[in-house]
Amino acid sequence: MSMETSLVCIDCGKAHEPSRVWQCECGGLLEARTSGIDISTGELDRRLGKRSFPFNSGVWIYKELVNPLIDDKMIVSKTEGNTTIYSHRKTSEFSGVAKLYLKHEGENPTGSFKDRGMTVGVSEAVRLGCRMVGCASTGNTSASLAAYASTAGIRSVVFIPSGEIAYGKLSQTMAYGAKVVQVKGNFDDAMRLIQEICAKREIYLLNSINPWRIEGQKAIAFELLQQMHWNPPDWIALPAGNLGNTSAIGKALRELKGLGLVEKMPRIAAIQAEGADPFYRMWKGGDAGLRRIERPSTLASAIRIGNPVSWKKAIRAIKECSGVVERVSDQEIMNAKAVIDSSGIGCEPASAASLAGVRKLRMGGVIKEDETVVCILTGNILKDPDATINYHRGALSGVVASYANAPVQADADSESIMKIL
Repeated sequence: MSMETSLVCIDCGKAHEPSRVWQCECGGLLEARTSGIDISTGELDRRLGKRSFPFNSGVWIYKELVNPLIDDKMIVSKTEGNTTIYSHRKTSEFSGVAKLYLKHEGENPTGSFKDRGMTVGVSEAVRLGCRMVGCASTGNTSASLAAYASTAGIRSVVFIPSGEIAYGKLSQTMAYGAKVVQVKGNFDDAMRLIQEICAKREIYLLNSINPWRIEGQKAIAFELLQQMHWNPPDWIALPAGNLGNTSAIGKALRELKGLGLVEKMPRIAAIQAEGADPFYRMWKGGDAGLRRIERPSTLASAIRIGNPVSWKKAIRAIKECSGVVERVSDQEIMNAKAVIDSSGIGCEPASAASLAGVRKLRMGGVIKEDETVVCILTGNILKDPDATINYHRGALSGVVASYANAPVQADADSESIMKIL
């Protein structure tokens, strides 16, 4: 049986040929579905460690599962993925979970998990003959889009909320050559506008509303389970902003179980930040539908989103795996980040929401002490250096630096320094 791929609307069920569309006529999101996949864990394990293209990529090693339409010559790859799973006494003690692991997606080429989705999205743009791609972004998506588009020789444009993006991310976007448009509004305004512009111009939209972005991000779960010898953990915890990752990991787990590659689905814990928590509010309110937050606010800029586009896919993922949605304060996020950082691992603020959420769920008895938990760290520590420095200086408004490691002043003589040491 040969593989066949179509884009199916999650609302009305209409199937579309894979083309430049990213949304159904009814307004529903599209989902890539491939039939006839024939792959085994043995075959995937045989590909591990290959240095030859494309199996040297931590995404394209799972080619049949992410985009079987792509010829190798059309793949735009920067050897993304292949990220490390860490464990450390400090993070385990902080969380209250002995078997706690952290998978660090900040080790991707541009410093975030976005590269997994972007290698598939930009490769699909090449397959379709697109000459320009675009996105709205709080930072990481724009950096990844700019890098992969430039690698492919495609023009790119990004819409960012003016004054609401960390300079570490903005500097990447500018350096990689994207046309940067600073929108006088928040991310949701930028998202609305990029969709309007892409619909009017021949620009291929590459936010996580694009189904191929989700396909690439599934590789986080594929790689995680392969690293764990196909023995799923009890929980996967991850930050939740626009909900693309929640959707992707849920879809990956569903497909792996459907193909018989794993026997059980881990439970997903999607963690939002207080002040940017519409998904949490919907979850706690009985799933009556998502109500946007007009002015989302959190120090974790990567998840400062009030109207997440992928919420319908995400809620399905949570339900299918008996998952939960939790929220944490900026205080909890920054303290968790300080613990991760001082473990020699490091991450941007939004990443630490996963560990903060696990701690809260453990304290509430939702996660058990003897369960195995993997936290997804989504971005590199250098994505937002100001947040790190200001935390340790005690200069973050409303946040007490419980784990501060501030620099100390010393006179220029050895005796003064010896007293400090």
